[in-house]
Amino acid sequence: MSQHTFDVVVVGSGGGALTAAHLAQKAGLRTCVVEKTDRVGGTSAYSGGACWLPGSDVQQRNGVTADSTESARTYLAAVLADPEREVDQAKVEAFLAEAPALVAALESDDLFEFEHTPFPEYFDAPGRVPGGRSIQPAKIRRDELPADVAALVRPPVERDREGAEGRRTLSGGQALVGRLLWMFTRDGGTVLTGHCVDELVRTDGRVEGVVASTADGRVEIRATRGVVLAAGGFEHNREWREQYGVPGRSEWSMAPEGTNTGEPIAAAVAVGAAVDLMDQGWFCPGLEQPDGRGSFVLGFRGGAIVDSTGRRFANECLPYDRFGREMAAAGAVPAWLVFDSREGGQVPAIAMPQGDPEAHLAAGTWVRAESVADLATQLDLTELPATVERLNAAAASGVDEEFGRGADEYDTFFAFGDGPNRALSPIETGPFYAARFVLSDLGTKGGVVTDACARALDTDGHVIEGLYATSNSTASLAGRFYPGPGVPLGTAMVFASLAVQDLLA
Repeated sequence: MSQHTFDVVVVGSGGGALTAAHLAQKAGLRTCVVEKTDRVGGTSAYSGGACWLPGSDVQQRNGVTADSTESARTYLAAVLADPEREVDQAKVEAFLAEAPALVAALESDDLFEFEHTPFPEYFDAPGRVPGGRSIQPAKIRRDELPADVAALVRPPVERDREGAEGRRTLSGGQALVGRLLWMFTRDGGTVLTGHCVDELVRTDGRVEGVVASTADGRVEIRATRGVVLAAGGFEHNREWREQYGVPGRSEWSMAPEGTNTGEPIAAAVAVGAAVDLMDQGWFCPGLEQPDGRGSFVLGFRGGAIVDSTGRRFANECLPYDRFGREMAAAGAVPAWLVFDSREGGQVPAIAMPQGDPEAHLAAGTWVRAESVADLATQLDLTELPATVERLNAAAASGVDEEFGRGADEYDTFFAFGDGPNRALSPIETGPFYAARFVLSDLGTKGGVVTDACARALDTDGHVIEGLYATSNSTASLAGRFYPGPGVPLGTAMVFASLAVQDLLA
């Protein structure tokens, strides 16, 4: 078995992993990123790149003065309150204290810059910031990146699924991955792709490295300081999803093909690590594609989503994780988005990707009809005509008596209807469509239990020396909730930073 030795081994290559790698390498630790696939970035590269990092200078210089560490503390206290589980307040406080410091540390490098783009938070709760407090990395042109870095960054989802290369300009999650990877490699960091970590090396109770499977056989990679697991969740592991009761299916997940089947989490369990939240995910409604996969959809601005009877079951404009949970609770999987032709037969929402309407119609994932009654007959949605009648009346009055659509800031953020409630538009312009929706996810959110320093804990609550975890490889700080845009990346990056600080101590 071949062997390499570094100070730090980071497993995974998303936003959390690359933050840990960059900070460790910059601090003088010889660091290696170990990635299962041939591209870097994972689901982070597919994301909008929002980072929920409250209390930083970025918000203040962009006029988001309602943001502060204190208002974020208030917001989290309200949103994360859960009668079924206790919030780890030490981790909350560690996150709040480190978030602004991490932003400052990243922006101290000439290659990194954050900006604020409005995007409402997901709950109407004390401490909420109007317009949102999340930030994201500034765009960067592909030709500004070193060629080897640009070649490694995973393309956006709609291109990656087709085997195409990325765009000329990297934005959102692409910019985050590209900038962090550039800084890491500029400072001498090593990236090993095509390495699937499925074993941890432990000597006298301390984790001292990893073992990975490659096309050329098994490889041992030693870590003199520590191992940071940041390799995503297990959303593509069908067996685990069934075992732990995670709603949805692996083929509907947004994670890139060939990623996130849980080997690093299993390796941690094998050395005694505790796990939690294994039944949880970052959920979203998914537009089913002709090939059976799902597409992340948010920002509904028209139409009605109905169950198998043709009735609405929730406010379609809810934030995506909240709507996904409503789908699961109502047993509305699959559901149907019924919409008209006011947008030329395109889905009245942001779908990544939408797919070709004609291919959908040929595959039966979309159905088209000249009347709502005909659509109801084709799909046996007996209640659909009455549902559409009620929705059209709500659009005329501006009040959704059933589910309150349009009452919250988030509901109207993506909408541009011309009636009294811009989140409510009538379904009246033929032909009419129904698109099949499934329960997708942006990843699972259960995994290794960690402390406020991102150190892995065993089943007795003791620290496993040399082992750290962040990102979707851990049990999320957010528990069963998704407070706002960028919480998955923000928490991943902060606990990556805290792991490195402990490594350096």
